Amino acid sequence: MIRFILSIFGSIFSTITLGIGVGALSIGAIFWVYGRDLPSHESLAQYQPPTISRIFSGEGQLIDEFAKERRLFTPSEEVPDLVKQAFISAEDKNFYSHAGYDARGILAAAIEAVKSRGENVRGASTITQQVMKNFLLSGDRRAERKIKEIILATRLEETLSKDKILELYLNEIFLGQNSYGVTAAAQTYFNKTLGELEPHEAATLAAMPKAPSDYHPVREKERLLQRRNYVLREMKENGYISEAVYEVEREQELRSVQNGDFDAFRTALPPRDYFTDEIRRQLSDDFGEGEFFTGGFTIRATIDEEMQTEAALAMRKGLEEFDRSTGVWQGPVAEIDPALLDAEDDWRAALGDADISRDIITEDGAWLPAVVMEVEANALTIGIESVTGTGTVPRSDIKWLRGDFFDNFKPGDVIHALAVRDGDAVKHWSVRQVPEVQGGFVAMDVNTGRVLAMQGGFSYQDSVFNRATQAQRQPGSSFKPFVYAAALDSGYSPATIVIDAPIEINTPQGVWRPKNSNHKFYGPTPLRTGIEMSRNLMTIRLAQEVGMPVVAGYAERFGVYDNMGTFLANSLGSEETTLYKMVAAYAMFANGGERVEPTLVDRIQNRFGQTIYRHDDRDCVDCSFTELDAGRAPKIVTNREQVMDPITAYQLTSMLKGVVDRGTASRLINLPVPAAGKTGTTNDARDAWFVGFTSNIVAGCYFGYDNPRPMKGGRGYGGTLCGPVFQQFMTKATEKFGGGPFDVPPGGHFIKIDRYTGGRLPNGAGGANVVAEYFRDGEEPIFGLTFDGGFGMGSNLPLFEEVSESGRQVTTSSGGTAVLGPKATFGDVSSGGLY
Repeated sequence: MIRFILSIFGSIFSTITLGIGVGALSIGAIFWVYGRDLPSHESLAQYQPPTISRIFSGEGQLIDEFAKERRLFTPSEEVPDLVKQAFISAEDKNFYSHAGYDARGILAAAIEAVKSRGENVRGASTITQQVMKNFLLSGDRRAERKIKEIILATRLEETLSKDKILELYLNEIFLGQNSYGVTAAAQTYFNKTLGELEPHEAATLAAMPKAPSDYHPVREKERLLQRRNYVLREMKENGYISEAVYEVEREQELRSVQNGDFDAFRTALPPRDYFTDEIRRQLSDDFGEGEFFTGGFTIRATIDEEMQTEAALAMRKGLEEFDRSTGVWQGPVAEIDPALLDAEDDWRAALGDADISRDIITEDGAWLPAVVMEVEANALTIGIESVTGTGTVPRSDIKWLRGDFFDNFKPGDVIHALAVRDGDAVKHWSVRQVPEVQGGFVAMDVNTGRVLAMQGGFSYQDSVFNRATQAQRQPGSSFKPFVYAAALDSGYSPATIVIDAPIEINTPQGVWRPKNSNHKFYGPTPLRTGIEMSRNLMTIRLAQEVGMPVVAGYAERFGVYDNMGTFLANSLGSEETTLYKMVAAYAMFANGGERVEPTLVDRIQNRFGQTIYRHDDRDCVDCSFTELDAGRAPKIVTNREQVMDPITAYQLTSMLKGVVDRGTASRLINLPVPAAGKTGTTNDARDAWFVGFTSNIVAGCYFGYDNPRPMKGGRGYGGTLCGPVFQQFMTKATEKFGGGPFDVPPGGHFIKIDRYTGGRLPNGAGGANVVAEYFRDGEEPIFGLTFDGGFGMGSNLPLFEEVSESGRQVTTSSGGTAVLGPKATFGDVSSGGLY
C-alpha cells in the first residue's frame, strides 16, 4: 500500500516536474525565437532626443524657438526628486528594484483581465518597458510585442543605469499640447520650471502619460483631478510625501495655463518676426532643416531689440503714409456672417477665428482686429477684439479714402482699428489697413557685419516673405557708388571732369536716350557733383570710360551680385539684387574698405553647450592676460580682406557725405553726427531706395509693390519715401551708439577745389563752392582733363540684357510661394536710377 502511494506521488511529481520543464523549455524557446533580430538597445546609450532650438538676444532674453516636437532635454541629475517620485508612483513603483519587468504586476494584470472577462485590461509595463516601446518597438497591444519588450527591457537594465533609463523616459514621453518630456510640459501647463512645481502639479504631469487627450485640463478636468489624486495617494503610500502633505495637496484646485490660471509661456516671447524667421531660414540651409528643428541649438542673435522695434515703427510709419496718400481702400481683411452680429458671443468667437494680423504696433498704438457692426451716415459702429462693448469711427477719420463711404464698408467686414486717445481715455477709433506697398529695412554694424535690426515688410503675420533678404529688386541710383568706386581705383579723382550732356545710341531694340531726373544737362562737371546730384548721363559716360567689366568686378567683389551682366544700363542699377547685400556692401565703404560678412547670429551652441559657430573670428592678442597696463586696451588683430583701397573708401565716403549735406538727400537727412548715403529710384518709381551710414552704423531701406509697378502719388522717390525712415531710425541709433567723423586713412593730403568746375583753389579759399578733396601722396592730380566716355563718336554699345518673362515664382521663408514681377526690359525700367 505504501509502495502504491509512493508510486502515485512519484508519478505526480514526475508529471509536475516534466510539466515545469516543458513549460520552461517552451517559454525559453519563445524568448529565444523572439529574442533574435531585435533592434539594438545599446544605441540608447548615445541617444539624443529631438529638442527645441532656441534663439536669444544679446542680453540673454529668449525671443523665439523652433521645434517639430517641443522638448527641452533635462539630464537626470537636474530633474527634481519630487518629479521622479511622482512618475515612479504613477507608472512603476518598483522601478528601482525590478530587473526590467515586474512579474507581480504582470500576474495581477492577467488575473484582473480574466476576472473581468477582458473588459478591464490594464497595462503592466514598467518604465523600462515603456522606454523600449517608445524608442524601438511599435505601440500595438499584441503578445509578440510584449515579449520583445520584456526581452529588450532586461537587456537594457544590464546596459544602462536606472537613472539613465529614467532620464530617457522623462525626456521622451508625450504629455499633450505638443509637449514632449517633463520640462516642456511643466512650461506648457503651469509656465514653471521643474524646480518650481508643487507636489500636486508634479502629480498632474505624472497623470498624463497613459492618454494625454483623455486627461485634458479643461475638457476632462474632473477625470484628470481623480487621476492626479490617485498619483498623490501612491506617492504617500510609497513614502515620498507625508500624510499631512498629501491631505493639503489633494485639496488643491486643478489649475493650468489652459484654464486661464497662469499666463502661457508664449506670452513672455515677442511675436515671431522677420529677424528670427530669417535665422531659421539661413540655419536650415547651413545645417539642414531636420537638424535645426531637432538639434537643440542655443543661438545668440545679433538683434538689438530696441533698434528692431524702432525699425518696425519707422517702416510702418513710412509705408502707411504712402498708402494713405493713394486714397485707396483695399477692402476688408475677412468677413463675418452679419447674422452673427446680433449675439456678442457669436461675433466675438468669429472675430477670434478671423485670419488677420495681430502683431502690428505703430507709434500711435496697437492695431486690433474689429468687425463693422453698423454703417451710419456719419460713423461706423465696430466691435473690437479684447475690448468690452463697441466703439465708434467718425466719418471724418476716413476722409483720406476715395469713393463713397457706404461703398467701402458694410456690416460683417473685418478690419483693423486703432484707439485714438485723449489721455488714457479712448476718444474714438480709427480705421487702419495693411498697405499694399511693401518694403524692407536692414541695419548693421559697419565693422562686424552684425545685423542689429531687420524688417521684411509691414507685418510678419500678414506676409512672411522677407523683402530685406528675399526680394530681388532694382537698386537704381543707389548702385552708382560702385561705378564711382571703380573709377576712383582706376586713377580718377573726385575732381575729375565728366561731360553731363545728352546721349543717343542706336540699338537693335531702338534708340536709347537716357536722361537725368530733371531732364536738364550741365556740361563738364566734377565727379563729386555727379554723384551728389545723381547725374545719370555722367554715370553712363564714366562706366564706359572705366569699362563695364571693371564695374561688374567691383559689384561682385562687394557681394552685390554673383555674376553681374556687363550691360551699360546696369551702371544705373537695372540689375536686381537684395537690400541685405546692398547694405553689407555699403558697410565696406564706411569701414575703410575691409570685407565684412553680414550675420544675424553671434554664436551657436549645441545641446551640450559646445560652441559650434562663432561669427567674430578676429584674434584678441591680449585677452588671455589677467591684467593690462593702465590705459591700455586689448589689441584686436583682424585678417579681413581689403576689398577697396582705404583712400578710395574715404574719397567715396566723402562724396556720399556730400549727397546728404547738399545733394539729393539733403532735405531729408539731418543727424547730429556726420552721415553719408545714396538715394535710388528706378523709372516710373517702381523701386525707391536709400542706403546710408554713419561712422559705425549702416542702414538701408527700399519701398515697392511686390509685383513691381509705379508708385503714384507724386512722392515715389528714394529720398522722399525711404529718407524719413532712415532719419527716424538713425536718430535713435545715434542716441544709443553715437558716431563721429569718418576716419581719414594715412597716405594722402587735402587739396581744395571748386566743386562746380573742378578747378584747384588756394588753401585759404572758403565758401559754398569750396570742398577739400583727399588725394594720394605722390600722385599730383591733373586738373582740367575732361572725359566723355567716347559717346561723341556715337558708338553702339551693349546696353541691356533682353528678357522675355512675365514673372517668376519664389519660395517664401515659411515654405509658401509668391510671384514677383519680371526683370527689367528696355521699355520699362532698364535705364535704372533716376534720382
